[in-house]
Amino acid sequence: MRRRFVLPALTVAAVGGSLFVAVSPASAHGYISSPPSRQANCASGAVSGCGDIVYEPQSVEQPKGSMQCNGGGSRFTVLNDDSKNWPAATVGASVTFNWVLTARHRTSTWEYFIGAKRVASFDDNGAQPGATKSHTVDLSGYRGRQTVLARWNVADTINAFYSCVDVNIGGGPTTPAPTPTVTVSPTPTPTPTPTPTNDPGATTWAAGTAYPVGTRVTFDGAAYQCRQAHTALTGWEPPHAAALWAAV
Repeated sequence: MRRRFVLPALTVAAVGGSLFVAVSPASAHGYISSPPSRQANCASGAVSGCGDIVYEPQSVEQPKGSMQCNGGGSRFTVLNDDSKNWPAATVGASVTFNWVLTARHRTSTWEYFIGAKRVASFDDNGAQPGATKSHTVDLSGYRGRQTVLARWNVADTINAFYSCVDVNIGGGPTTPAPTPTVTVSPTPTPTPTPTPTNDPGATTWAAGTAYPVGTRVTFDGAAYQCRQAHTALTGWEPPHAAALWAAV
């Protein structure tokens, strides 16, 4: 009689576990959202021809220690392609890098490199970060266009998450020359009517709200559609979380 009760209980537990896995957001981890990392530029459409990284900018996960933008794995090799026209954000000598974390892994360190040199490291001693993480890094020893490699080293696995950010420090000579301007009165550009006004099914995005896949929201006059089921947190606003929201 005891086995008749134990086996159903185990079955229920197994089914419950499988359901939990099924509803958990897939491939959810983290990436640098600003200045825009290479995967952020792919997800936003600023760079085309990126492949699957468009849908998974948060999933560049590989073993620790790589010096490649994709972590040295077989996926997302487009991130290593320096021949692509990666936009470079113009920054000063001190730069704040902002991460969006869609899964908050306990962390050992955060590292930042230019070339083979580590320019900054932040030790979290195994603490669990929040939904966002920011680090201010001193890049005063560099000028012009540089690629910063960031590594988020997870404390309880062998893996790290990778983001490469292209920057132009101090607006050096590598900045493309501006197009000459002509002294004429510009024709005012009409302001387009925001999509949300024609989208009665959309609701205003709000932190603390649980959003299933396909939900349409508005934020700052633009419309977005949910890519991954999640509960919204401050710092995960649609323009800053391309892994969670797609502009429509």
